[in-house]
Amino acid sequence: MFSIITSEVCVYSSNEERHLKEIEDVFCSVVDFEIIEHTQNPQRNMHRFSALFFRKHGLAPFLSRKSLVITPEDTFCHFFCTISEVSCSQTSSQLPTHCNSKSSTLDSNTNNGLTNQFGLIRLQEISIDHDDRSHDEFASDVEKVYRILRKYHSRVPKLELALRESGVVVRPGLTERVLNRCGDAGNLAYRFYSWASKQSGHRHDQDAYKAMIKILGRMRQFGAVWALIDEMRQENPELITQQVFVILMRRFASARMVQKAVEVLDEMPKYGCEPDEYVFGCLLDALCKNGSVKEAASLFEDMRYRWKPSVKHFTSLLYGWCKEGKLMEAKHVLVQMKDAGIEPDIVVYNNLLGGYAQAGKMGDSYDLLKEMRRKGCEPNATSYTVLIQSLCKHERLEEATRVFIEMQRSGCQADVITYSTLISGFCKWGKIKRGYELLDEMIQQGHFPNQVIYQHIMVAHEKKEELEECKELVNEMQKIGCPPDLSIYNTVIRLACKLGEVKEGVRLWNEMESSGLSPGIDTFVIMINGFLEQGCLVEACEHFKEMVGRGLFTAPQYGTLKDLMNSLLRAEKLEMAKDAWNCVAASKGCQLNVSAWTIWIHALFSKGHVKEACSFCIDMMDKDLMPQPDTFAKLMRGLKKLYNRQFAAEITEKVRKMAADRQITFKMYKRRGERDLKEKEKEKKDGRKRRARQRQWGGDRQKL
Repeated sequence: MFSIITSEVCVYSSNEERHLKEIEDVFCSVVDFEIIEHTQNPQRNMHRFSALFFRKHGLAPFLSRKSLVITPEDTFCHFFCTISEVSCSQTSSQLPTHCNSKSSTLDSNTNNGLTNQFGLIRLQEISIDHDDRSHDEFASDVEKVYRILRKYHSRVPKLELALRESGVVVRPGLTERVLNRCGDAGNLAYRFYSWASKQSGHRHDQDAYKAMIKILGRMRQFGAVWALIDEMRQENPELITQQVFVILMRRFASARMVQKAVEVLDEMPKYGCEPDEYVFGCLLDALCKNGSVKEAASLFEDMRYRWKPSVKHFTSLLYGWCKEGKLMEAKHVLVQMKDAGIEPDIVVYNNLLGGYAQAGKMGDSYDLLKEMRRKGCEPNATSYTVLIQSLCKHERLEEATRVFIEMQRSGCQADVITYSTLISGFCKWGKIKRGYELLDEMIQQGHFPNQVIYQHIMVAHEKKEELEECKELVNEMQKIGCPPDLSIYNTVIRLACKLGEVKEGVRLWNEMESSGLSPGIDTFVIMINGFLEQGCLVEACEHFKEMVGRGLFTAPQYGTLKDLMNSLLRAEKLEMAKDAWNCVAASKGCQLNVSAWTIWIHALFSKGHVKEACSFCIDMMDKDLMPQPDTFAKLMRGLKKLYNRQFAAEITEKVRKMAADRQITFKMYKRRGERDLKEKEKEKKDGRKRRARQRQWGGDRQKL
């Protein structure tokens, strides 16, 4: 039993003391908490209890008492374990991320509400600070700064003036909050970071540096990341810790830049920070999670004599091979582990169990469950959850339900993730009613639903184009204290735009931003496509420029660029299209490649703007980007029809020179362009014939 620690003297009546005792009795059954990454500053990661918990157990009177106000800063206790980056999203067919725990110490005999699939969780008492005025002060200033950044981010002088006149005082903690508020909008975050750096008497703390490194890493501005670390070395060398380099390694790994991630190990001593087995384990984990398990295995063999392998290292490799479906390699890792004198724990078994389930080898999965019991390693919630997920994936819902019932009979309590997986499975196959029944059962068992669960139900409604049901779910989430996240809003906005309810989409967008969420890349793309489908070209163009201005435009959004440009030029909005393109070209965060230029040039050419297409082609070559062969052939055909020899000669000469620099024969380049152009024209013609036949067959069937 733990004790509640308060910072003020309170006199309770006997009735209140009874309620306090009840809090202690039911506290260990609470499952409405989030698993957090064990960082060097675990005090910052704390659990927020919902008001629903107190009302559920008849403790509502305590919600009004100051001494029991619970916020991220005012917390009874916090839970932590030695896993990293636990994900509860079970929507894909991949192996559940939460199986890949880095924990090596587990109590396999304990399987209650606190010791769940993540292994041994410790309960630590901390002191409580009841003064939450600083939190409110931060929230107000953060929103004020964010509104200014949104309004003036493309005009730096006006932005700095507005920030100076806002009355916001830059202080420790505020910078990190603003950077996190900007979300994926890297340009907005960088503008504020740069301005805050210039304020007299202010020095960034470690959290601000780490937040900025994460943002720049997401933008793949790794040169800027190293420059920032150099700045830390000069101004605040004491803030350079292992965690800074771990963040950088994870960003390199997620970008599939394996060699760069490994080079971080060699760079660390230059900054006075020696790598150890913890850093090496984080690198292995990052590589395995991002599909580079082969490189991770090779690195492990090279480094195993430098650092003694631990169960964490073996578990990361095992997870990586299972995720790739390479079960033979995973078994080899298991053999290596035993040879090293390390006995497999529940986490290792769960990873292997997930590998079998993902490969569809359910018989082997059930055999492994029996083997675990024989060896005294009782299956936990994750063990059953990975089986349920695989069965739901293959629409074996009845068998998944049987596994769920067996789990409960064996004395293993289902957790939020188990219910989430089961609800996801039924909703995926259109059985929404059963999903709601499981949701009710989950609440009756004392589990508080999270955003992931509501997202599964929301997607099922989206497939049936039930917008009103989605909006009702959003309202329900807000009422019970489970605020909708960005994924929820993206789903509802996408459905509203799909049904032509663009105004409703805009309303939801505004509601989302007013709730403190920043629109991400997907949100912008959904909204732009919705405007284009309804012919709202001005609004689509404005949202596109806003997306570019926030630093969210990257290569995967080239499809959106193509749709926008074609729509604008089809509507004869040439100047508007040029304005949108110039916005992209002028943005420092956008590194346009040949594909982006090709989209723009082809869009201009296809709408009859041949001279403009040729002019932008020359601009592209001035940036040392060589046009694709079919682009060159297309432009030459257009200029030939216009009898414009001057443009043709200029482009030809530049292409000749670039081909020679790249050791390409100009004659072969020209011939390939003409061939590619003919093939594309043939494909286009065949496609028209195929669609005409399909329309004809469809008409004949209707007559019959």
